[in-house]
Amino acid sequence: MNDTAKPPRYEPFGWHHWPEDFWMSYQFRRGLGETQEGGGAVSEVFQAGSKIIANDFDSWHREWMHIGERNDLRGDEEFGRKHIRTAMNCWLRAANYFREAEFWLAADDPRRLPTFDRCEEASHKFLRQLTPKAEIVDIPYEPGKPLPAYFIRSANGGDRQPVLISVGGLDSFKDELWFMTGRGALQRGMSVLLVDGPGQGGALRRHGLVTRHDYEVPIGKCIDWLTQRKDVDPARIAVSGSSLGGYYAARAGSMEPRLAACISHGAIWDIHERWKTRDDNHGLAGHIKWVFGAKSMAEATEIAKPFKLEGVLDKMKCPYLIIHGGHDVLGVEAVKKVHDYAVEHGVNATLRLTSEEETGAEHCQHDNPTLGQELMLDWLADVFELDQTSLAHYPG
Repeated sequence: MNDTAKPPRYEPFGWHHWPEDFWMSYQFRRGLGETQEGGGAVSEVFQAGSKIIANDFDSWHREWMHIGERNDLRGDEEFGRKHIRTAMNCWLRAANYFREAEFWLAADDPRRLPTFDRCEEASHKFLRQLTPKAEIVDIPYEPGKPLPAYFIRSANGGDRQPVLISVGGLDSFKDELWFMTGRGALQRGMSVLLVDGPGQGGALRRHGLVTRHDYEVPIGKCIDWLTQRKDVDPARIAVSGSSLGGYYAARAGSMEPRLAACISHGAIWDIHERWKTRDDNHGLAGHIKWVFGAKSMAEATEIAKPFKLEGVLDKMKCPYLIIHGGHDVLGVEAVKKVHDYAVEHGVNATLRLTSEEETGAEHCQHDNPTLGQELMLDWLADVFELDQTSLAHYPG
């Protein structure tokens, strides 16, 4: 730290590691929060943070890769010794560290896809040891361009289970969703389909699938795939979306009648209105342009014009939860507008704002993702009338 740098501090939205670098601090806080869901170790995250230089993306990549590779190697070694639980823990940490390492790399950086590959490979090693074994699947979407996904059944939910389809947002993808929604659903007797939709994860990186406003189309493809299975209850399929995915979920919940419940994990009313003043110097401009298939922020905001809930949300027929951080970087006015519009149009909508006092007040509860999972998945368990007192509660 140089003499003029402000020291790290705790804010209403959580630990702020580099006060002079808002966006890098936000991403660090995200990795730090996910340690409590198995996505890291507090000491390792701070070890990496102590060597990262604010606004130096190469140092960011290097230090997250270092702890990722260390855990991945240890996982392989412990697996060879038949220490399965330790191996799984190491691989899960490695997957999230590799995800962090990839984050700030440019879309055309030659390190990006290999780093993403390392993230997926570590996830796959972890998932294959679960009971029941997770399935690494491709959801049919466009010819030669499927949506990569993980289908995971609960050990606790019986033969025919309700399912949560979970998607990320602008920068989150299926491998992170374990820490945001997946683990909590499985604990409560629900299966999960963690999926990379258009503009996300492997769908974007491998197939060049950019985002689209009518997200009921990819979600509909997921439902088509799920309803062919005998271990899925087709009357109890829900969707959740985090961050930008809060729009995706709301759009799908409004336009896809087969959905029985919908969760916006962070809600957005109108993406064009939100972004229209942002230029190419914005901290996430590179990612926004990549996800939207645009060459400039001006073009991205033009593409974003149909990404709005006015005239859409009034079509929703299923119960709808909006959960949003009270100190979210995106503010709270838009989320109140989403909720009020929904209620005015007869939607069974619930708004839950998380506060500074209880923590989890950051965007998508990144400072306390455990709280976010508990609030979302208990709500969904109640909607699906799951009796949690009848479940077996396994350690972890």
